[in-house]
Amino acid sequence: MLNKPTDHIASFAKGLRVIECFGADSPRLSIAEVAQISTLDRATARRCLLTLHHEGYADYDGKFFTLTPKTLRLGMGALASLPLPQIVQPWLDQLAEQIGQSCSVSILDAGEIVYLARAAQTRVMSIGLMPGSRLPAHCTSMGRVLLAALPLRDACAVIDQADLSPRTAHSLTDPTEIMARVADAKRDGYAVIDQEIEMGLRSIAVPVFNARGLVVAALNTGMAATQNSAQNLIDTYLPALLKVQAGLQRVL
Repeated sequence: MLNKPTDHIASFAKGLRVIECFGADSPRLSIAEVAQISTLDRATARRCLLTLHHEGYADYDGKFFTLTPKTLRLGMGALASLPLPQIVQPWLDQLAEQIGQSCSVSILDAGEIVYLARAAQTRVMSIGLMPGSRLPAHCTSMGRVLLAALPLRDACAVIDQADLSPRTAHSLTDPTEIMARVADAKRDGYAVIDQEIEMGLRSIAVPVFNARGLVVAALNTGMAATQNSAQNLIDTYLPALLKVQAGLQRVL
């Protein structure tokens, strides 16, 4: 909690806003693009970017900036300080080995999911996913079960503020329709996504509860859309996910 105005370092806050401009869809950005995304003036954006470059957190080719692996220390340090990743990782490893598919655990951060732990089998997405990776909540299976755990007003607010631009031909873009799927996830206790985040990818997710019955994360598995119907995910993978769900609730 800030006790007085001098407790807030404005320049540091601006630097964080600049770092947050970069993502899977925007790995290379110019000064003008960063200024636009961060809503900072161009001179401030330039100083922040050049500082990141000087400190080794960004590469600069004369036009575009890209974050370096050094920035992973910031996020990985925060993730490592959380007990949840260490607790769920062995469960994910075992589950992925048993079902032969990649499995992940994530939490909700505003309109995005943040991967906390992952056990990879075959790669089915064009982008590599790892702890710290982010994806939109509204069109992911883990995102929908996490939204379903929120009070209705809060979930609606997240969707209202989200960028609902379609990622595939199957993506839902109508807030009412998305909220209907979130309601389904709340009723059913799981969510299935059929090629909404990327063509050829299906996934199924369940909430992760702690011992008090509160949703603390989401657990999913994803696979290539090679079978005729997404219904097969429920029959094939939901029992294994629910078994891990029950096991985690005993230790969280």
